[in-house]
Amino acid sequence: MPKLMLDDPDGTLVMLRDSVNGFAARFPGPKALRDRRGRGGAMDPQIWSAMAEAGWIGLLLPEDCGGAGLGLREQAVLSEALGRALIAEPTGTASVFAATLLGGASSGAERSRLAAGMASGEIVAVPAWTSGAKPIVARAVNGSIALSGETRFVEAARSATDFLVVAQDADGVTLLSVAADAAAVAISERAGVDGAAIATVSFSNCAVPTERVLSRANRSEDLLRKAILHTRLALAAELTGVASKALELAIAYTSDRVQFGKPIGSFQAIQHRLVDMWIEGEFAAAAVVNAVDALQSDDEDAAQLAVLAAKARAGEAAFSICRRAVHLHGAMGYTDECDIGLYLKRAINLNATLGQPEQLRLEFVERESGLSRGRTYG
Repeated sequence: MPKLMLDDPDGTLVMLRDSVNGFAARFPGPKALRDRRGRGGAMDPQIWSAMAEAGWIGLLLPEDCGGAGLGLREQAVLSEALGRALIAEPTGTASVFAATLLGGASSGAERSRLAAGMASGEIVAVPAWTSGAKPIVARAVNGSIALSGETRFVEAARSATDFLVVAQDADGVTLLSVAADAAAVAISERAGVDGAAIATVSFSNCAVPTERVLSRANRSEDLLRKAILHTRLALAAELTGVASKALELAIAYTSDRVQFGKPIGSFQAIQHRLVDMWIEGEFAAAAVVNAVDALQSDDEDAAQLAVLAAKARAGEAAFSICRRAVHLHGAMGYTDECDIGLYLKRAINLNATLGQPEQLRLEFVERESGLSRGRTYG
């Protein structure tokens, strides 16, 4: 099956994949995803705690913060394996995004508290930021900071212990942590496609102690650029894993399903479809590997383009492969008892996070065009 082909001189990547396989035997992904719907979309604290114990939540956190201090190669392989196993806890946002924000924050007691709590699983730090025209506003009031505004499409809001909020103030933007149970914080949820709850988090003159300020910058882009980049890569890798497992399930089903005295997988039309799906999965995996390599270089522009391409390619491939896998399962593919439909729903959810393929391609073209205009020839 398609998978990320990365150099692994010390065997770390193999160990990560094996650890996810063992984890999935204890906490089967499809069952956990179905159970989550019964909880109204809330995270499973037992699963999250076990993921933290395995070292996955703090994978990207610096070692001086209590994390593993590993890199994007390891995160990409981990995310791919989680996608294959359909372990659908919000690692993209509450692990990768949050860890990258904290890794770039100023040293201090609050950063240390959050990082240590994340690594142990006791703290669920959920990013709450907006890219729209109405940012969350921060004002200095009586020695504290008052937050007003709202942010949408927040994952795991009910399970959060702290929100990592990016707010506009008089001097630029501020990253600060807000207790999720603060009186002036309101959470409104609706069900997502894969059963996870998607929330709008509102702040109404929410008083935050100045000790909770983590970092400052002139623009929100300066605070968020790296976190968005790393999270898009992790999402692309997870989508690649989803696509690979969906293809595996389709091949297994078409090998077992007998029609006219033969497995339907022996029919040429079915084989052609499976080959097309395999090609899409291979291209997606190659795009993610290219993005990992680009991020390890010193060329930030190339890294931005590679990550945009990877998530667009992986998102489109995962949706296409999962949709066609459902079709190959016939009528049973549309039933809730059949796992393949859960992979399709997961692909839809991951696609919607930090940009659909169409949006990412437009951003890719805009960035590439801007770089081309900036070049000089002589």
